[in-house]
Formats: sequence, structure tokens, C-alpha cells
Amino acid sequence: MLTAVLFAAGGWQRRWIADDGLIVLRTVRNLLAGNGPVFNAGERVEANTSTAWTYIVWFFSWLTRIRLEYVVLGIALTLSVLAVVFAMMGAARLWGGSSSQFLLPAGVLVYIALPPSRDYASSGLESSLVIFWLAVLWWALVRWSQAEKVRLPGFFALVFWAGLSPLIRPEMTLVGALALMMIFLAPVPETRLRPWVFRALIVAVAGLVPVAYQIWRMGYYGLPYPNTAVAKDAGGAKWSQGLVYFWNLVGPYWLLVPLALLAVTAGALAWTRRSTPRGGRHALDTAGTADGGKPDLRTRIHRFSLWLRTPTAVVALMVGSGLLLTVYEIRVGGDFMHGRMLLPQLFCLILPVAVIPLRLPENRKPDWVFAVVLAAFLGTAGWALFAANTTAIKTGTKISSTGIVDERVYYVLNTGHDHPIRAEDYLDYPRMRAMVKNIAETPDGGLLLNSPSFMFWYVAPPPQPIPDGGAGHTVFFLNLGMTSMNVPLDVRVIDQMGLAYPLAAHTERLTDGRIGHDKNLYPDWVVVDAGMVDKHPWMPWYLDDRWTAQARVALSCPATQDLLASTRAPLTFDRWRHNVQQSLDFAKYRIDRVPKYEIERCQLVDPTLPGN
Repeated sequence: MLTAVLFAAGGWQRRWIADDGLIVLRTVRNLLAGNGPVFNAGERVEANTSTAWTYIVWFFSWLTRIRLEYVVLGIALTLSVLAVVFAMMGAARLWGGSSSQFLLPAGVLVYIALPPSRDYASSGLESSLVIFWLAVLWWALVRWSQAEKVRLPGFFALVFWAGLSPLIRPEMTLVGALALMMIFLAPVPETRLRPWVFRALIVAVAGLVPVAYQIWRMGYYGLPYPNTAVAKDAGGAKWSQGLVYFWNLVGPYWLLVPLALLAVTAGALAWTRRSTPRGGRHALDTAGTADGGKPDLRTRIHRFSLWLRTPTAVVALMVGSGLLLTVYEIRVGGDFMHGRMLLPQLFCLILPVAVIPLRLPENRKPDWVFAVVLAAFLGTAGWALFAANTTAIKTGTKISSTGIVDERVYYVLNTGHDHPIRAEDYLDYPRMRAMVKNIAETPDGGLLLNSPSFMFWYVAPPPQPIPDGGAGHTVFFLNLGMTSMNVPLDVRVIDQMGLAYPLAAHTERLTDGRIGHDKNLYPDWVVVDAGMVDKHPWMPWYLDDRWTAQARVALSCPATQDLLASTRAPLTFDRWRHNVQQSLDFAKYRIDRVPKYEIERCQLVDPTLPGN
């Protein structure tokens, strides 16, 4: 309990809502306003990676009717603390309890000591939901593996929970799929149903929500996964940058030291706790062949099936998942937020040793396991004191050459607020108040473009005649959260890397771009796409008439028009069916960010060439 309180206090001390956390709230605002799960009304884009997080925040916002920022802050802190509690409960069940031993928090100290863990205990991002889902899955799997008799309501609750994995975060599908495979291949509990019927029921319960949502997503958004995966090319490979990101977390905190201590301790405890397996696993030990030789293939398969419902298998699942997810994160290049995308992996690794048992020596005889466990706990606690007061990134207001930044400190320093939580706190971020002022001063509408010097805004005007009520505003800016939460819902907010803008999302990834920001659509495209005046002297001086002319032609590419229609055309049944059929092709479709080359790719006529 003390450990959970410490984590709650640490998370509260560093409370904040990230700019990316505010992106989620824009979608929630649209849901509450009846515009659907979209970032901009009239454009079906899934701008949030975690589907479950979006709808959890929406539900509690609808239920409480209090300010969105406070809703998400409360949910995030609550789930973060509960995650630590369930992690310890699962480890306590794993090691068992008796009057002669104490359960000492060890792995959880490693997690809560890291500054990024406390930063993302709030933040408004789905990090808290991810570790909560992992912790509950861990606890439920340990219970299932130790139960003498499986109770069907709890069993199918576990199956349903594991099946939610793709809605928690797409990469959590790995953990959920492995857990479901383990459950599916394990022996069927005692029931009146035939084994094949029971296993079919497992598939149905696990797939009910994610499969239904997947079909709906493909028809509604025209993609098989969130638009963020397209914008960041989640299937790409940047191994060298990923290793930099890995060491950016592991190196400054000497994280391998406590992990090595706990790994040795876990091995020592497992060595001394080998005992006769429970339940039907006894049959595994006595099974053999008729002639007393080596077990045949069928026997080995049966033994493996029995092993799958053991605590050892559950530990292997969580640790193996953590290692595989670490390799995946390194492959894709990591992230730009210090530590954030490696926190679930670390959480998986510490689950089996979230708490460790300290058994008192009998008759005061020397006990080497007692010494190992005590030394590991004291060493971990000492390391935690060091790590909790370590600053890994010292360039608070600047982004280092690695592209990685301490996101919380960055926004604290750049907004001047110790706890930037409310949307208006971000008005003190450079250019935000100017944006709000420019929108108010241009009732006719227009496209707000950040100046090349990043000091102020240019407004590209809409063409005449101006409709009643104005032509509407579009803001083109990288920081989607603070921008979109400080303007009304009728102001369209899009970004050059494509989190909320399909045209930018489907450009090719820049080879040497900053990780997580390695797409950058030129504003010339946006002037044309937004329907603004695309000629001088009306558009900003730094834009080129030739480029806007080429962009207009490039946008007429039939494949590009089909892509844009998947998100902008009215959602009729025919459109929904077409989106489902073409969603995989839409996901792979890419355009060239240079209009001239995009014209060549689409085999169109360049209007700037002589004679055209």
C-alpha cells in the first residue's frame, strides 16, 4: 500500500497534460458535440492511437460533465496507481504467502522510481491505461494458472480482457495474442461443452469487440489501423535511432543494475521453490510410453499443453512479451518523448518480481536465499533513491540532436506553468495567443500558416465571394493539442506530419527526420487543399505560385482523390463498403511531398512547363 501511495504522490507532484494528451480531448469534444469520433468535423480521421482510451475519457466526461482536462487527469492517475496495485497482487499470488515470510516491493520500486514513469502517470496519454491493462492481465493469468478448478465467469472475463489488446494500443496485440494462444492451447476446464465448442467460444468472446470495431473502423475511417500508424510509418525500421532511444532511458539511470539484481533473485527463488505441480500437471510427470522409452510426440504435446497453465508459463509470457516489444520499439526507432514508449516493456519485465518474498531463516541458521533477497531489496531501494533524483535530459527548453526531449519539462519551461493542465495554460506557449487573436481578427476566415521564422502567423484569405458567416478557418501547425483545444470545433486544425491530416500522413517518411516527426508536408499543398487564394499577392510571400499550381494538379490524381474521399465523402453504405474493400490499399498508399514529382508519379501534365 505504501508503494502505491508513493507512486500516487509522485504522479501528483509531476501532474500535467501533454500536448499529445490534448489531442485526445479534441476527439472527445467532437464526440460530445455529436460530430462523431473525429478530430475535425466532416473529416473521418482516427487521430488517437488508443481506441479504448478515447472512449473511456469520453464516457467519464459524459458521465461527470466536468472539465475534460480534470477528467483525464483523474482517470490517468487512478489507473496508474491501480496498475501498481494489481502488479503487486499478481506477484504476491505467484510467490504465495505464509506467516514466515514478508513480501517486499522490489520491481515496482524500479518502475515508480523512474522520472518518466511518474511523468506519464498523468499526461493525458494512454500510458496509464496500457500498464493497467497489463497488470490486470498478469494478475488474472496468475490466478488462472494456480486455480485447482477454473470458474467459467472469471475465465471468460480473462479471455475478454486479453482480447481487448488491439484497442488498448496496437502493439499490445502481441501480448494479448500470446495470452489467448496460451489459454486456447491449454487443457479445457471441466465443462459439459465439447472441447472444440469450448475453444470456439474462447475465440468468439476474445474477438467480439475488437473484430466488430475493426470492421467498423475500416468502413468509417478507410484504414485497418489508426491514422497515427500511417503518419509515423509504424512498420518502418530505424534501428540505430532505436538503440539511441533505448540507451537514452537505460544509460542515465543505470537501469540494467536493478534489473540484473532482480533477475538473479528471481532465479534463486525459483530454484528453491521447485515442487510437485498442481492438479492435472501430475499426470505430466508420470506420462511416458508403453515401453518406458522417451515420450512420443503426442505425449510431448500433451505435456506442453499442461505446462501452458502454470505460473512458469505466465512468467515466460510476460517477460518474453516485454523483450519482444523492446526489440520492436528499437526497430521502429523509439519515440521523441524520453522513456515513454519503453515503459510498458519495463512494466512487463518487473511484473514477476513486483514483490519478492523474504522468508525468515529457520532456527537462525544461515540462509543464502534470505541473504540474496535482502541484498536485492536493499540494492534496489538504494538504486531507486538515486534514480528518482536523476535528470536524464538536461536541455529542458531545447530538443537535442537525438530528437528526444523530456516532454514534461519542455512544456513546463516553455509555458511558464509548473503544471500545464488546462488548454489555456498552453496559451503561454509561443504563438498560441497570436493564433487566437488572428482568428478573431479575420471573420471572413482563412488559413493560418506559421511564418518561416516561427515568430508569427500569416493568414491566407479565402476567395471571394465570402459566404454568410465567413469561409471558416484552418490552422496548419505541428502542435495539434494546444492548438485544437484553444479554438472552437468549427476551426479545422491540421498538421504537417499527418496525425490529423491524411494528405500529410500518406507522404513518404523522411530518412533523416526527427523521430516521430519525420513527415513534413509543404504548406503549398494546404493552400490549395483548403480552398484558399493560391496566388500572389494574397498568399504568404514565401510560397511559390508554381508550386501551388503544381499542387493543384497533383491533388487531381485519381488515387489521391479516392483516398481523400474515404475520409471526406458522405458516409453512405456504398462509401462504407468501398472503404472496407480498399482500406489495406489506402494504408499503403503514399504520395511525394514535392508536387512536381507527384505529378510525374501520377503521370499528369505539369502546368508550369512551357506549352501547358
